[in-house]
Amino acid sequence: METQTLSERQAAGRDARQHAKRSLHAMIGNTERDPVHLLKENSAGRVDALVPLRYGRMSVSPFTFYRGSAILQAHDLSSTANTGITFPVCGDAHLMNFGGFATPERQLVFDLNDFDEVAHGPWEWDVKRLAASFAVAGEHMGIHRGSIEDIVSTAIHEYRERMHHYAECSALELWHDIVTFERMMDTAATAEGRQMISRAMEKAAGRTHESVLGKMAALHDGRWIIQDAPPALFHPGGPNSLLGKDQKWSDTDEWKGKLANAFDAYLQTLSSERRQLIGQFELHDIAFKVVGVGSVGTFCLVMLMVDSHGKPLFLQVKEARQSVIARFFKGNDPEHQGERVVTGQRLLQAASDSFLGWTTGPAGRQFYFRQLRDMKVSAEVERMSGTILQGYARICGWALARAHAKASGKAVEIAAYLGSGDRFADALVQYAFAYAEQNQKDYDAFMRACRTGKLEARSDEDMAADFRV
Repeated sequence: METQTLSERQAAGRDARQHAKRSLHAMIGNTERDPVHLLKENSAGRVDALVPLRYGRMSVSPFTFYRGSAILQAHDLSSTANTGITFPVCGDAHLMNFGGFATPERQLVFDLNDFDEVAHGPWEWDVKRLAASFAVAGEHMGIHRGSIEDIVSTAIHEYRERMHHYAECSALELWHDIVTFERMMDTAATAEGRQMISRAMEKAAGRTHESVLGKMAALHDGRWIIQDAPPALFHPGGPNSLLGKDQKWSDTDEWKGKLANAFDAYLQTLSSERRQLIGQFELHDIAFKVVGVGSVGTFCLVMLMVDSHGKPLFLQVKEARQSVIARFFKGNDPEHQGERVVTGQRLLQAASDSFLGWTTGPAGRQFYFRQLRDMKVSAEVERMSGTILQGYARICGWALARAHAKASGKAVEIAAYLGSGDRFADALVQYAFAYAEQNQKDYDAFMRACRTGKLEARSDEDMAADFRV
């Protein structure tokens, strides 16, 4: 296979400015659409009883609304100029979709950690999703506008500087680069930042399968049974189920057989040594678990497995639906949605879950598997000071640049496009504030729909009260 020279690749990156001037990235795109209509479309096919919970979680603030409305921004971005440099992007790279987790070698790393929307698309869509998320979150937290500008600018400048660094790395150097918590500690600008990283490391060390076992399950006659906590956690065929009778989730032999077939198909997507490892566990229980904001209402199961020493393994089986990116940008993605998520995650992350795989389940729904909890930790953004949020923005910019450089193999082209000046960063700051304003308008329209009954929104507390005696 013939490769281009570095000078040819740099020229290609600069040439992209001809049809996508860096200043054009300040434009937010076509917002002449009904946000409520698009959200209702995005809720189609979800568990009917859980859609109000999805809207309830989105209604908490403009920031939670932003987290759950990726379809709106994908729609808007589809009408903007793009660089033409495309590859599998995260698709939902807002600031809460980064976090810490353990590699198979038990090293704590910081990286993107949500890939439900991964698909071929322009790299700058991820950067814009990230930039706008800091503006939306900053305004929600009451941070001064000038400080928010510094925060967004920090994320974009870090992305640019890291991309220039990765443009000088060999293919193997780039493939093996990893953002560890130790490296984060070494580059932290303040004592407050180092303290936050240290606390996160301590918290992650305690978030293991064993630590969650006693919180989520109870031992009955030698078998661990997951404890119902509706609406967030319940048995599909049990008395607290929200799935509805027409879903046929009752505990029948027919359903068990279909699930067993789906699990066997999942195993075939793992490497042989992973299959051997998972073969040392016995399935004890399965429950339905509601997760996140944007994912609420999609089918998500938790499988509790235990080895001969009585030690647990929690596997999350999550439904994979069409990416909102793929809806508005035509790319070459796997037809199986679970495979799309898994291949995208493996490509973008520096190190991925040992049990990452995919399958097709009952009723033709497509799923992917991963561990429910393995030293995973997320930032508590709303508790951050402006200074800490700026430091977090820098780390997110670094992690996103690393993911894009690895996934694309086009760090040279992207770095050349960005250049060494501030044009792209300045445009992204304008974009972030403009899109935060648009997000507020969409949130207001959404809340009006909830108040007038066009949409039903219910909180976790309201729905939990339905099950109290």
